[in-house]
Amino acid sequence: MSYPYPLVVFDLDGTLVDSAADIAEALNRTLEDIGLARVPEATVLGWIGDGVRRLVEQAVHAAGREVDLAAVMPTFMVHYRECLLRSPRLFEGVPEALALLRTHGVPLAICTNKPAALVPPLLQHLGIADAFSLVLGGDSLPQRKPSGEPLRHIAAHFGQAVDACLMVGDSLTDYRAAEDAGMPIVLVRYGYPRGLDLDNAHAVAVIDDLRDLPGLASGIPTP
Repeated sequence: MSYPYPLVVFDLDGTLVDSAADIAEALNRTLEDIGLARVPEATVLGWIGDGVRRLVEQAVHAAGREVDLAAVMPTFMVHYRECLLRSPRLFEGVPEALALLRTHGVPLAICTNKPAALVPPLLQHLGIADAFSLVLGGDSLPQRKPSGEPLRHIAAHFGQAVDACLMVGDSLTDYRAAEDAGMPIVLVRYGYPRGLDLDNAHAVAVIDDLRDLPGLASGIPTP
């Protein structure tokens, strides 16, 4: 029995990878460099998802400081690279879910707002780089999530209709991107929702573990 979706597109941070501590550390090192106080990781969680420039912008705004973001971003990117492999981990169930999808011939892609150059080293470090046929970063196209254009681009790359594919994400940014593209979405509860009301979202499903993806257990025989 084939999987009900011909392509599955995953968000990265908060969906596949728990990277919040590393992103928070990179941000806090940057804040210290420009004379601002560190902020709790829980606060940073609410800022993750709209790309690195927006992340720094929100942190500086919260501190009540006006800065030249163009001047600060190179400093942040140095810290971001330094902290990239500091302590990331895959969420529970991720390796098994990816392996099962691949076993049954489902192409997988990543659509993230993380800078594209930083994605392959992270995937290699976590041992899942080979699972994905395409990786789209936040700077791969002129548009990034919450625009639906990256999802439309990925679907077209694989020759699939957007509404036939499946997006898997954790945040309001992912939800709005899928909504804009017209792609069905599954949301995970364990990520960084950033104000998204998971219980009232118009999603195919809201799950606690990627192994609970619709059709993964019931729609595909276990190898």
